[in-house]
Amino acid sequence: MTRPVHLVACVGQKLPQPARAGHLYQSDWFRKARAYVAAQGGRWFILSALHGLVPPSRLIEPYNVTLGDMTAAERRAWGVRVSAQLADQIGPRTPVVILAGRLYRDPIASWAGSRATVPMEGLGIGQQKAWLARQISEAREREASAAQLDLFRDVHWRGARQEV
Repeated sequence: MTRPVHLVACVGQKLPQPARAGHLYQSDWFRKARAYVAAQGGRWFILSALHGLVPPSRLIEPYNVTLGDMTAAERRAWGVRVSAQLADQIGPRTPVVILAGRLYRDPIASWAGSRATVPMEGLGIGQQKAWLARQISEAREREASAAQLDLFRDVHWRGARQEV
């Protein structure tokens, strides 16, 4: 099964100097979203109001543009541009998880179609941060359990070898 690609909305709080996009955005929400997608593995991109689709490794300057400041026509044009960028980067059957509000989701809805999921849809910002924190904690618990299981298997395997 193909891992989903995560799309994370940009935020207003940014570093004052150029940085890799994955670290430029500084809000608590974005940091939690970044940790969540890192725990999921796979590829992710940032939905930037200025730059469109941005890989987290791209070096960009801080900016002050939001989709909320754009007209409906400008948001539609942004959606066309980002949909084309998405089509270049993501296969037609690859599942997509969108961590973004309506202003960022609606312009790309026709591209995303039924393959997109929006796990935090309808949640307020505080609820989103709590959901992200819970998901991160559960992922860390799964990793710890897997590490313990690997350790058990290593000890068991070494013990079995010594008995032979």
